[in-house]
Amino acid sequence: MSALKWQGWLVGLLVLAGLLVFAPLGLYVWASGEPAPQAPATAAGSVRVTGCRIDPASRRVVAGVEATGQGSYVVTVEFRDQADPGPGVRSAQALVKIPGVTPATPERAEAIGPVWPPATIPWCGVAQSTRTEDEPVPGTG
Repeated sequence: MSALKWQGWLVGLLVLAGLLVFAPLGLYVWASGEPAPQAPATAAGSVRVTGCRIDPASRRVVAGVEATGQGSYVVTVEFRDQADPGPGVRSAQALVKIPGVTPATPERAEAIGPVWPPATIPWCGVAQSTRTEDEPVPGTG
């Protein structure tokens, strides 16, 4: 009977050691799962990419961005090697601030992306844009 008692303790200790090793690993894998995709927030007015090119000197992707409407815009521009990314594909992003947009004239800016590999055509698009109202300048109104 004594040998069975020790085998029971040994099995119990092995199960406890396995839990101590694999439970944190399982929690880490569960917590680092991919977040649910969210729809990008859009700003009132219109923000669009007008061009996507590779700068010949620096080999960086350059995206032309245009904003219409009124206010100041902060635009997140995304750079990928294809228009429709596969699941789990991460892309490079750049922020561009476009201040002082008025309804009469659209404003333009350029977003500078990463160094692009040769023989690959870049895709540039607006991932997100937000608009804030411009504060009036004191003494002008």
